Amino acid sequence: MSQINAVDVEISVVLGRSVLPMSQLLKMGRGAVIPLNATETDEVWILANNHPIARGEISISDDRIAITVTRPADVYDYMAGSA
Repeated sequence: MSQINAVDVEISVVLGRSVLPMSQLLKMGRGAVIPLNATETDEVWILANNHPIARGEISISDDRIAITVTRPADVYDYMAGSA
C-alpha cells in the first residue's frame, strides 16, 4: 500500500474549449479574454493525468471554488469535444 501512496496524480478541471486561429492567439497579451463554449451551469470535465475520469459541477463559497463530482466521464464524449 505504501507504493500506491507514492504515486502522484495530477488533477485538472476543464471549464470549456475554444478554437482560435494561431494569428489571433499570438496577438493576445496579458488580460486577454478567450471565449469558451460553456455556460456557468455546464458540467466540467475532471481529468486525472489528462485522462477524463468524471464530470462535475462548480460551486463557489466565499473566495473558494470547489468541484462536486456528479458522474463518471464518458471518454468518447470528451474526445468528441462534447460540453
